[in-house]
Amino acid sequence: MHQDPKFQIKRYTSPDGTIRYVCNGKLHNPDGPAVIHPDGKEEYHVNGFQYSKDEFKKIKKDSVGLPWYKSGTAKMRH
Repeated sequence: MHQDPKFQIKRYTSPDGTIRYVCNGKLHNPDGPAVIHPDGKEEYHVNGFQYSKDEFKKIKKDSVGLPWYKSGTAKMRH
């Protein structure tokens, strides 16, 4: 399967060690924190919107705002 390049998540590391995951110009990581600070603090973002860790877990469980291939609702085609 070939993924559309405009929806690819890119990882950026700042000189201070902060890691950011960006998709289409917005902080986004459907698999975990979208920002990880050098001190270990984590920020959760989906499509540019920030959530608490608990809110993120619920979003992930309910598949809200996740790409179709992460949502669990996609069906395999044979």
